[in-house]
Amino acid sequence: MKVDWHTVLEFEKRVADFFGSPYAVATDCCTHAIELCLRLVKPTTKILCPQHTYISVPMTFMKLGLDWGFNKEQWVDSYIIENTNIVDGAVLWHKDSYKSGTYTCLSFHYKKVLSLGKGGMILCDNYQDWRDLKSMTADGKDITDNNIWTESDISTIGYHYYMTPETAQKGIEKLDTVTKTKTITWQDYPDLKDFSVFDKT
Repeated sequence: MKVDWHTVLEFEKRVADFFGSPYAVATDCCTHAIELCLRLVKPTTKILCPQHTYISVPMTFMKLGLDWGFNKEQWVDSYIIENTNIVDGAVLWHKDSYKSGTYTCLSFHYKKVLSLGKGGMILCDNYQDWRDLKSMTADGKDITDNNIWTESDISTIGYHYYMTPETAQKGIEKLDTVTKTKTITWQDYPDLKDFSVFDKT
C-alpha cells in the first residue's frame, strides 16, 4: 500500500467517524493542535485552564502572549479551555463523544489510548475551519486541493505542525484494536500552581 498524504486524509476521516465529528485535522501533537485552535479563534478575553492538567497547556498560553489563569475544574476525560470553545481532549477516547461547535484536540502520545509515539488531531464541524487548520499545519500550503505549493499563492502563515503519512498509517492499522482501560481525571496531574514557571506574581 502506498503511504502518502492521502493516508493522512484517510486517518483523519476514520478518527472523525469514530468520534462523530464532521472533520478532523491531523497534527504532530496535541499541544500544537491546541495552539493552532487558539491562533484560529484569537481569544480576546482572559482564558483559563485547570490547575491540574498537563504543563504544555498553560505554557502554550504563555508562548502566545495570552491573558490567562488557572481554575479549579475537577475534570474527567476532557475539559473546555474556559472562555473558548476549545476542548483539551488529550486523554479522551469515547465513540461519538464529539460536541458540535467545539474544536476538540486529541493526543496520540505513546501513553495515550491510541499510542502512535506522537501525534494529535483537531475535531471540528466547519469545513472552512478544517481547510484553514489544514493549511496552518503545513506551512500555509493548501494541501487539500493537491496544489503544487511553488505554483500557487501562500496567503496564510503556517506552523509546520503536520502529521507524517507514516504516523497516520500506524494509526489506521491500530485504530480498530485499541481499548480504553482507564479513565483519566484531574487527579492524575499535579497542581501546576506549585511550579515556579507559572508564578505570575
